[in-house]
Amino acid sequence: MKLTKELFFSSNLIHQILDHTNDGINVVDTDGILVYVNNISANYVNQKRENMIGKHISQFYPAAVLLTVLENHRPILDKKIHLVPPNKYIVNSYPIFMDGEFMGAYSVFQDIQEIDQLNSKIKHLEMQVSLTKPEADFQHVVHMGTMQNIYKQAKKIVGSLGGPRHSIITGESGTGKTMLANLIYNYAKQIGVIGKNAPFIEINCAQFTNPDIAAMEIFGSVEGAYTGSKKKKGLFEQANGGILFLDEAHTIENYQNLLLKAIESGKIRRIGDTKEIDINVIVIAASTKNLHEVFLPELYQRLAQYEMHLPALRERSLAEKENLFRHFVMRYENAVWEARHIRYHVIFTPEAKHAILNAVYPRNIRQMRDVINYSIDASSPLIEDIGEKTEITTVVDMEHIPFEAAEQPETAESSESAAPDDKITDQIAQFIQEQNASGLGPRKIARQLEAMGFPIPYYKVAYFLKKVPLPKRQKLRGNQPSFDVN
Repeated sequence: MKLTKELFFSSNLIHQILDHTNDGINVVDTDGILVYVNNISANYVNQKRENMIGKHISQFYPAAVLLTVLENHRPILDKKIHLVPPNKYIVNSYPIFMDGEFMGAYSVFQDIQEIDQLNSKIKHLEMQVSLTKPEADFQHVVHMGTMQNIYKQAKKIVGSLGGPRHSIITGESGTGKTMLANLIYNYAKQIGVIGKNAPFIEINCAQFTNPDIAAMEIFGSVEGAYTGSKKKKGLFEQANGGILFLDEAHTIENYQNLLLKAIESGKIRRIGDTKEIDINVIVIAASTKNLHEVFLPELYQRLAQYEMHLPALRERSLAEKENLFRHFVMRYENAVWEARHIRYHVIFTPEAKHAILNAVYPRNIRQMRDVINYSIDASSPLIEDIGEKTEITTVVDMEHIPFEAAEQPETAESSESAAPDDKITDQIAQFIQEQNASGLGPRKIARQLEAMGFPIPYYKVAYFLKKVPLPKRQKLRGNQPSFDVN
């Protein structure tokens, strides 16, 4: 027997097909009574199909989109809704008309909880990448203080009348060497020294533990140069017409001569090849070490046509730190907008901002950025708690800051210069512990101390309590010695 259109519609085949789709399907009359339910829909609410037919849809789907369609007789498309919490569905609902008469409505819907969770994870990862990627948008940060002079000097690398030069950038880890290299690259494109699509090739030289692999990566190779080798462009070829940024350049050892030859001649030869290739590359070498003590004199002389040193964050002014602080907060707010289209306003309390700006950061700007991001993360609501909000304000306070990163260790110099009344002596420490054990928080304790003539900031009290183990504080509850403030 051959399947025909008449046989298809007269048989039960259409129901079999609808039961094997990935979508739930509900059909109701004008009163909202279910006249058809497929197995997918019944499974969503843990029911049998026969138990649902003839009953009102709200008994199974209280927030059914069909109810709205029954009221306005208009379709509703791509509506996201929590029909049966915590599951999330995307629903398309349509009115049913026969000969111009309204007869009911039907919905086709799919559980998108897993897809939604996956999209949320992807957006979160994209936002984290956006927050931690090397800085290339620091234009508004460099126009003041230390960086203003450094950036002015950096412009001469590519903008001098004598033509672009190779250069060296030194500084502690996290001081912004990669950021400065990116600024030089962008400025070179801006003034037309290199093309708008010129490459910026960055490589961490420390990854090369084998000199042969290093040579192949930098200069490329031809097929058959060694067992298993293939035709491959090296870093110099990839950077041709643009900038080659050698990070951790002090780890270059066995291939300094090859690097020197390429810089001097403007030519490279792939490993295993006999043909030389012309290259036009600006080389920027960055290091945490003094390259004058590490490089061959000839190589250092070639690269150090311009040499810049980036100061550590602790050597920079408070105004510069505030500028960086605002930059990272704004960057976080922009990342939330790009990822979730939510206008996010981040407010740091005066105490929290003071702690961030006066902290010691061994990893410099990078660590300051991470601490700010961590603190905002800690104060932010969960995605599931945001709902349909399109604008959110969050307040970052002391409890959101990772104290081990935000504490400013007391040096001998700072100890001598500090006001005597600002120091936590043994007696004051004991008083703080007593009051905290009785249930008072850092703010109230700080106010009590100030009233007694000891103007110790709230954040210092919070630091102290963070360091004191809780069991030690609890022991004080049974025996609280008096504190003489006279």
